Amino acid sequence: MTQGASSSPARRTLLGAAVLGTAALGVGAGAGVAQAGGRRGGGPSYKGLPVPAVIAHRGASGYRPEHTLGAYQLALDMGAHVIEQDLVPTKDGHLVCRHENDITGTTDVAEHPEFASRKATKSVDGVSITGWFTEDFTLAELKTLRAKERIPGTRQENTLYDGRWAVPTFEEVLRWAEDEGRRRGRPVWLHAETKHPTYFRSIGLGLEERLAKLLRRYGRHRADSPTFLQSFEPTSMERMARLVGTPRVVLLWTPDDRPWDFRESGDPRTVADLVTPEGLAWIAGFAQGIGPLLDLVIPKDADGRLTTATTLVRDAHAKGLVVHPYTMRNENSFLPADFRRGTDPHAYGDVFGAYKAYLATGIDGIFTDNPDTGLLAVADVRA
Repeated sequence: MTQGASSSPARRTLLGAAVLGTAALGVGAGAGVAQAGGRRGGGPSYKGLPVPAVIAHRGASGYRPEHTLGAYQLALDMGAHVIEQDLVPTKDGHLVCRHENDITGTTDVAEHPEFASRKATKSVDGVSITGWFTEDFTLAELKTLRAKERIPGTRQENTLYDGRWAVPTFEEVLRWAEDEGRRRGRPVWLHAETKHPTYFRSIGLGLEERLAKLLRRYGRHRADSPTFLQSFEPTSMERMARLVGTPRVVLLWTPDDRPWDFRESGDPRTVADLVTPEGLAWIAGFAQGIGPLLDLVIPKDADGRLTTATTLVRDAHAKGLVVHPYTMRNENSFLPADFRRGTDPHAYGDVFGAYKAYLATGIDGIFTDNPDTGLLAVADVRA
């Protein structure tokens, strides 16, 4: 998840474990940050999930290379309520967990001379990318690679774990979740994203049917399954709604963004249209939630400081939709300007202050690279 975002941490002190302009949006300004209303901790939950739920973004990716079994396990051990996976296919149709199909920055593929000829330039959702792509590798070939930290300049400590884990398949994650669920006596919640579904369908590697088959195999195809499905392409979730009952979430980027499936089909709507009451009602016809960019919940001004909360959370709740915005990270470079501390972009800022502002809007959950921090912040609002 997280379209178009970059990242950055350096100092690594675990803070404790276990435990989104308003006019452009078309949703109008709501209450100010200090008095933003809505549900807080202790409100009604979704299928038994705590409110607000802490969703481990690509696992505990603030501390381990993202989308590895190590990152997933650490997030679960920290107490995260939900663990996220991004899904892309291999050449032979297996779904694997990578943030993108371009694996140049997240594996050691460039160090494998036997795969040098696989380097290619492709257009994915209108963007030209040069690198190595999962759809050009069989699963057996992909399994010869090792995962590594995507942003080593920011998360230098994470490079300690480069090479420790392979690229996991989604089926391996489902088995892991089954095993951990039995061991812990409770289900392990997952949040799985279909990445670039229109692109993959165009090359004969459609994601939705493959995903539905796996969900049925592991009993996660029902409306009460401990799994969310998500996509930046609404029609992918419409397709999933015809295949399984698993809860679905539509991801939303910036107000001027036009989802790629809309561009391909000629649908003129943008995210600004989808976050209106009318747009939310349309989403509610096939999905159970939205995953907005945090700026859609509380916009920032020209200086990067938080302004006034929109009515998005209230409007979504009025349509029966849960709201899971993304993404909280501890580092200054990712925080609103009013919560940065010092001049080092990689140092941790006042992340608890930022959490307090976002959680006060009544969101139902929040994606974070640092689940331990998120859990402490949630505990603060419940106190």
